[in-house]
Amino acid sequence: MASNPASAPILFDRALLRARLDRARRGGPATFLLDRIREDFEERLQAVTRSFADAADIWTPGELLRKPLADRFSSITRIDVDQSETLRLPPQSLDLAVSVLAFQFVNDLPGVLAQIRRALKPDGLLLAAMIGGDTLTELRQSFAAAEAECEGGVSPRVAPFADLRDIGSLLQRAGLALPVTDVDRVVVRYDSAFALMADLRRMGATNILIERRRTTTRRATMLRMAQIYAERFADADGRIRATFDIVWLSGWAPHESQQKPLKPGSAKASLQEAVQRVKRD
Repeated sequence: MASNPASAPILFDRALLRARLDRARRGGPATFLLDRIREDFEERLQAVTRSFADAADIWTPGELLRKPLADRFSSITRIDVDQSETLRLPPQSLDLAVSVLAFQFVNDLPGVLAQIRRALKPDGLLLAAMIGGDTLTELRQSFAAAEAECEGGVSPRVAPFADLRDIGSLLQRAGLALPVTDVDRVVVRYDSAFALMADLRRMGATNILIERRRTTTRRATMLRMAQIYAERFADADGRIRATFDIVWLSGWAPHESQQKPLKPGSAKASLQEAVQRVKRD
């Protein structure tokens, strides 16, 4: 099943995303999220007892996964970010597909997950981490309040992020078995909203929304945004908080060896009987 971007809303300018990532790499990237994910990724991969041979790294920025993958797999296909969301991967060619900090900027995530499912061999694994949940909620709220107050309207500043339940449903929709999702919340403190925005620039994670504002933001609006941020989201020492929710997701291409859910009516004991036993005790 191929991606069908024509039927999905186009939210992100992926050509601009590639340019922003290249700029961040040239200027010295901010890697604290990537560093945290690398350690977690290695632990999660080590917990999987089965062996893998052929792996693909899909759109992960930089060289984050190169060493942990090279140490374990004989064949690694690296797919760099480009404007297309079509993954040119042969059917049933992969034991493992991985992706870090990329899926949050995909226009047709259901289509991409379906392509990965098609490329996985039976009992192949998808392991990925993406930004989701309440990430940058403080910045979103501060910009909205400042623009409403200073300019009488609000423009899209922070991309919408999927939550845990939505991502779990997408894994099932793509046909992946045993789907698992969990969140690692990271709260980072900064001297000001401008310091946070500088880090976002060094991550290549500034606004790439198609509907983004194309004119320069007024200085008064920016200053008011920083003031509101400090008023609402600062600690006692004056430093502000910024939330990053790292959503981990995994799923397996179906295989006969995997656990199957019980068929309806096949349980050996009923809920009613269990409740009655508790009442008697």
